[in-house]
Amino acid sequence: MPHLTDQELIERTHNTSRFFVEHRQIAWAALVFAVAWGTNGYFSMPQRKDPEIPVRVGVALCKWPGATAQEVEQLVTRQIEQAIAENKHIHPATPDEYGIRSISLPGLSIVYVQLAENVSNTREQFSDIHLKLQAVTPKLPAGASGIQFQSDFGDTAALMMTVASPPIDDLEIRMRSRSVEDAISSARAAAGPSKTRRISIVFTFPLTLSKTGVAEATEVLRLGAERAGVLRRSRLITGRGFMAVDGETDLNDEGVDAYVRTFGRTRLHESEFDPDMSYPVIIHNAPETQQKLATVATPKYTFAELDDFTDLIGRTLLGAPQTSKVERKGVLPKAVYLDYSQERLASYGLQPSDLSRTLNARNITLPGGSIEVGGRRIQIDPSGKFEGARDIGDVLITPPKGALPKGALPLYLRSLVQISRGYQAPPEYLNFYTSIGKDGKQRRYRAITLAVYMRSGEQIRQFGASIDQKLSQVRAVLPSDLIIVRTSDQPLQVKENIDLFMEALLEAIVLVVLISLIGFWEWRSALLMALSMPITLAMTFGMAHMVHIELQQVSIATLIIALGLLVDNPVVANDAIKHQLAAGHPPVVAAWFGPTKLARAIIYATLTNIIAYLPFLMLSGSTGDFLHSLPIVMAGALISSLLVSRMFSPLLGYYLLRPPKRPEPSMEERRTRGFYGAYYRLVGRAIRWRWAVIGISLLFLGLGVVVASKMKSQFFPDDVQYWSYIDVWLPNDAALSATDDAASRVESIVRRVSGAYARAHPSKESDELLESLTTFVGGGGPRFWYSAAPELPQRNYARGIL
Repeated sequence: MPHLTDQELIERTHNTSRFFVEHRQIAWAALVFAVAWGTNGYFSMPQRKDPEIPVRVGVALCKWPGATAQEVEQLVTRQIEQAIAENKHIHPATPDEYGIRSISLPGLSIVYVQLAENVSNTREQFSDIHLKLQAVTPKLPAGASGIQFQSDFGDTAALMMTVASPPIDDLEIRMRSRSVEDAISSARAAAGPSKTRRISIVFTFPLTLSKTGVAEATEVLRLGAERAGVLRRSRLITGRGFMAVDGETDLNDEGVDAYVRTFGRTRLHESEFDPDMSYPVIIHNAPETQQKLATVATPKYTFAELDDFTDLIGRTLLGAPQTSKVERKGVLPKAVYLDYSQERLASYGLQPSDLSRTLNARNITLPGGSIEVGGRRIQIDPSGKFEGARDIGDVLITPPKGALPKGALPLYLRSLVQISRGYQAPPEYLNFYTSIGKDGKQRRYRAITLAVYMRSGEQIRQFGASIDQKLSQVRAVLPSDLIIVRTSDQPLQVKENIDLFMEALLEAIVLVVLISLIGFWEWRSALLMALSMPITLAMTFGMAHMVHIELQQVSIATLIIALGLLVDNPVVANDAIKHQLAAGHPPVVAAWFGPTKLARAIIYATLTNIIAYLPFLMLSGSTGDFLHSLPIVMAGALISSLLVSRMFSPLLGYYLLRPPKRPEPSMEERRTRGFYGAYYRLVGRAIRWRWAVIGISLLFLGLGVVVASKMKSQFFPDDVQYWSYIDVWLPNDAALSATDDAASRVESIVRRVSGAYARAHPSKESDELLESLTTFVGGGGPRFWYSAAPELPQRNYARGIL
């Protein structure tokens, strides 16, 4: 191909760069459109913390109360495993990965299933597995519950909010202590003078709690303490919201407290007590009642009240347009208990099973209808479902013939049993919130945690704004002292990531301007570079939105990486325009002719960078899904940079760049002075001593290989956040109370260690390193981190999120 002169190239070339320079009105319209397109893409594209990855893990649960772990394994777990294995898309088992994994515990079967990495439509496969498990349910042994299959096990909560009860305030303590003090004073006055020390063991409880059960348990404690010699001349004191045992003792407070706690665990089954009851307080003199009650920090709100509060909050948050679902963790199920006497039932010829059949026959829901009476339509409800505990007591019991004398009154259930309302006992799952008070002391509050999930394709920024609005609305009807804290806040994390990108963008623009000023020694080139980057990023956002890429941590990290590459093409185009201006071409020619002469080099360099990142598209499984946006965003950014250098850099260069006032020095002159001269001499010496230079290069290469071989490899960097978690495991037969005690000790250790670290490393922002600690006892909490899988409900497990 014959070499063409510049004039011949100018006459024959008709390309995009020339069109944009010669038709500047159209070029400006295109520039405004590109910026508007990118701005709309940025504000319209979905935003979330992590990339949306198909969850390929499901779990099947089956309860069989009373069965041993071996029976659960043989009769339940194996049938579930066989049913799941019939699906053809299960992940093949490897030393590092599993397809089906099971855990058989006393009374509980847990079976995990993981789909193959090439499965994209997980909903279809999980539905198939669910149908197979439903077919197995009739084959399970008697007493086993239905199989619960959870296919949304891997959903990550966009917001985790913990609602906790504060301790009772001073006013309520004064009111309660006054009644307790008066009752103790009256009881001791009636008992007469004592030769030894008298104490009162006081239990407080909500007014909604029935006194009968508390009084019976307290009386058992009193009699046991009398027989053990812990108390003498004791008596039971009852009052509004409290129960006490008053008596004489020779033991110190520690000995009495240890006896009460041991007696409660071994004889009274403390785990079955109403959890709203407070810990016992030992009072010596009646006037110190208020001081002693203040040390217990009794929660102000009961679990039932927290249930009502969080239910209202959850239903309110579900009204946000971006919210898909709201889950609550730590809710204690309510129950109605029937306490009966075997002898009393036998006197009427009844058995406990007769009561169960009678209640099941009554508590049914049947379809109803309506009738017209007097011009009005009245709804008919033929069902006998129970609306409360009173309805249960009003059930009519029919004993066998001859059990009742003739003419006897009808026999109601309330006449046979003692009916009381309470919580499921013992509890299977508890939630606590621990924070540091203004006095520096650690306080543990009962709590319920709400996990709020965002709909797919929504912007987490708008999600956070909607949640804030809903919270402000519901706050108006909630108690002002109710503790509501955000345990995990993805809107805040995404905002911080975007702020980090904006900070990196600003730093990049400043550095480009400074380098341009140093390299070109004029402000016009620096301004051209500074304008090119925002235009390139705007087009990148437009392309990303067009191909349905979300703004999340991977795409944001890609943009930060791309900032160093985006400026390459505009720098080359800028330098080429300046050379053509120095060569004497008018601005209308130099603005497009310079980039055109280097167009092939610019295109090949851009394609090379794009191809370097394309292998990420070949990754499969969750890793490939996680990094899917990286090569796409990088390609979009580099293509945008290429288009800017071919279209908008010539346009802006026409207006900004000017010919040099002094002719540029020739190449021979540059080789004799300044930086160019030093570099020329250095390269010349390197060529003359080339074998020595090659040897030194190989030495550094070998040294690098040795050092690299000893470095630890890690595909993903550590995801450092404000949150971390602690898992607490106890033996499989551990009770929930033992797990709670262990979790409480772990909380104390965390507080002590964090406090010591904060004192050793003081910070200007806060004196305390630990802000809060949320503990889930009896199972894992919601998935607040994609890589932190929550454990299923197990009494021997607890997780603390700090």
